[in-house]
Amino acid sequence: MNTLGIILARAGSVGLANKHLRMLGTRPVICHTFEHARAARLLTRICVTTDCPVIRRFALAEGFDIVERPKELATSEASVQDVMLHALRTIESRCPQFRADALVTLYGNVPLRPAGVIDRALAHLKETACDSVRSFCPVGKWHPAWMSQLEGDRVIPLHPGSIHRRQDLTPTFLHDGAVVAVSRASMLRGELMPHDPHAFFGVDRRAIQTEMGETIEIDHLRDLYWAEAVLRDKTGAAESKRLSA
Repeated sequence: MNTLGIILARAGSVGLANKHLRMLGTRPVICHTFEHARAARLLTRICVTTDCPVIRRFALAEGFDIVERPKELATSEASVQDVMLHALRTIESRCPQFRADALVTLYGNVPLRPAGVIDRALAHLKETACDSVRSFCPVGKWHPAWMSQLEGDRVIPLHPGSIHRRQDLTPTFLHDGAVVAVSRASMLRGELMPHDPHAFFGVDRRAIQTEMGETIEIDHLRDLYWAEAVLRDKTGAAESKRLSA
C-alpha cells in the first residue's frame, strides 16, 4: 500500500503567531512533526504543504517533498480537505509513477504525539478496509454532560441531569489531532462533496484510542508551556532510565 503523509503548516495563525516556528526544546515546533513522520514505517512518501519560506527551508533540509500552497488555501477559512486534495494532485502530477492508496494528515502544530500512532492508524485503515481512522482520547472531566450554556449569568445545562461521579459518565472521546488516515477513495469523495469539509472522512469512520494528554496541539502560548513541561518530563525519564541501566 502506497501512503502519502501530508504535513500541514501554513504561515498564518489566529491563536499564536508563528506557532510552527516557536522553539520547543532545542527545535522549532514543526521539526517535531517532521521527526514523527520520518519515524513512521508505513509512510511511503512525505510532503509538506506550506506558504512559509522558513518552513519550506526546514522541510527541504529533511528531504521532504514541498507543495507550494496557493493563497486561497493558506487562509483560516480554507478546509483541510481542500488542502489535502491539492497536495495529493500536486505530488501525483509531479511524480506520475506514484499513486497514493491512502493518505495521512499530520498537523505541523502538533509536536507531541503517542509513539507509533501514525503506523497504528494506517494499519487499522488497511485491516478494516474502512474510509478513515482518527485518533481519539477520553474527554475526562470536560464531559458534555457537565457542560452548560450561559444566557447572561443564567446557567442552562446542555444535558440536564444529576450525574456527579465521573465514573458514571458515558465514556466520550475527542479527536485529539494526532493523526488522520484516509483511503484514496474517501479522500476523493471530497471533490464530489466540496461543501462538506468532512466528506473525506467517508461513511465508515473508525478510531484508535490514545491517552489523555499524550497529544498536544499548539494553538496558544499556554499550549507551548504545557508541551515544554511534558517534553522535559519525558527527557528526564529517559535519562533516568539510561543511567539506571
